[in-house]
Formats: sequence, structure tokens, C-alpha cells
Amino acid sequence: MLQGVYIAYKKDKTPYYRASIHYNGKHVSLGSFDTEEKAHEAYKEAASIYKSNDVTIDNYTNDEHILSDDKLVTILNHRDNKIYIKTPIYLRQGYFSYYLTRNRELKFSNDDLFYYSSHRILARKGHLYVNDYGMQYNILSRFGIKNFAVCGNDYTFANGDSNDYRYSNVIVVNKYHGVHKITYKNQEKHEVKIHFNGDYLIGRYDTEEEAAIAYNKAVDYARDKGIKKNYIDNYVPDLDKDDYNAIYNKITLPNKYTDYIDNLAKNS
Repeated sequence: MLQGVYIAYKKDKTPYYRASIHYNGKHVSLGSFDTEEKAHEAYKEAASIYKSNDVTIDNYTNDEHILSDDKLVTILNHRDNKIYIKTPIYLRQGYFSYYLTRNRELKFSNDDLFYYSSHRILARKGHLYVNDYGMQYNILSRFGIKNFAVCGNDYTFANGDSNDYRYSNVIVVNKYHGVHKITYKNQEKHEVKIHFNGDYLIGRYDTEEEAAIAYNKAVDYARDKGIKKNYIDNYVPDLDKDDYNAIYNKITLPNKYTDYIDNLAKNS
């Protein structure tokens, strides 16, 4: 068997070939190949990258490689930063890069390094997510941003780079469902609307917590009247039960909304 290669078998007994290499006491798997020769070429490529600096994180996309892009990033980080990470992460000064593809570099704060070292980022229909305990989680949820959030409306990127997920760069504008920050009569307000065959204005409030609770109260009113819609309740973690209830009881829903719900309930 050629250097760096060993044979393995599928369930149907079909052989395939795995390549691996040792570097600084670490056993590094390089992937599976359909021929012994390809596996050996992968081993030789990895050995060449480890031994020289001709291939770097900035130029590795210039040429075709036998190794996968993910594996190349892993090897380059291992060589340059002396840390082996299974996911395609390259450590930078004060942050790290996650290479979703060879042409798409995501940037993250070091606080997220442990998480993304063990969770692979996937892309689907423009959304980035990870699989965690059998569930799919949008990576924006780590910032408290909901799945329904719209970039430019509910959150923005301070430097305009939508691939820069460092905490200092992600600005959450509207973190509660049905709540939007607006300027009303030259003052910053938090406007609440709920959708029933059109948008119904619930009110404008000084704080986003009060606005979130107003939305919850509007949802509760509809549910109490037997209206069955899958509206999402806002969770307001910064308030204890007594403070939440005090704000909830103070809020008065507009007559236009309650009359509409009452009529809808009668006719349903």
C-alpha cells in the first residue's frame, strides 16, 4: 500500500481508500478516494503544504487541489496556528474566519470559536444554519435574531459586510415579533402591528419591552376569542413576572382591533 493510504470496505464489500497524515503528533484524516493512487496524491499534497509555505490561506483558491477546500483550510490553520480544528476555520488576530466555500469567508468573534469548532455551518435558500441535537438553528439566533427577521429592517451589519458576524458588527434593530423601531413626531418609538387580513396598529411605545408585551396582549385577545392562528409569543427575558404583568395590565388595546376580533369571532 502506498504511503499515507489504507484500504477500507463499504457495506457491500466494495473497497475504497482513505488517506491520512501525521503532523506534530496529530493524526489528520484527509478523506476517502476511489483509487489508491488518488489517496496517495492527497497524502503527498498534504505533506507538501505542511512542509512549505507556498500554499497559503490567501492563495489556496488559485489552483485546483486533490484535497477538499474544507480540508485545505484545516491543514493551513493547523500548520500556521499549530491548532487542529475539524471545521474549515482559520484563526486570525482577534477573530476567526470560517470558510463556507473557497470564495465565501465568514468572520466571527473568538467567543464563538468553541461552538463552530464542533458545529458545521450549512447554507440553504440563503440562510445559514447548524444542526444541533437534531434541530436546525439559524446562526442569527445566537444574536437573539428571530427566523422571521429581515436584514436591513430587523438587523443590520455595521460595516455593510453581510459575511461579518462578529458581535460588534451585528446590530439588532427589532428583536421582538410584531415590533419595529420607528421615528414618530421626532421621537424614537417602537411600533406594534399585528396581521389579520391586513395590518392592525396596536400602538407605539417608548420601550421595546413594552411593545413586545403589547403584541402578546393582542395575540392573547385573539386566542381568548377563539381565533386560531399560529402567532409567536414574544419572550421578554429582562423582566420578572411581576414587572411583566404590571406592563401587561396597563396596556389598552385599540377599539378598532378589539371590534375587528369580536366580529371575526362571531362570524367564524
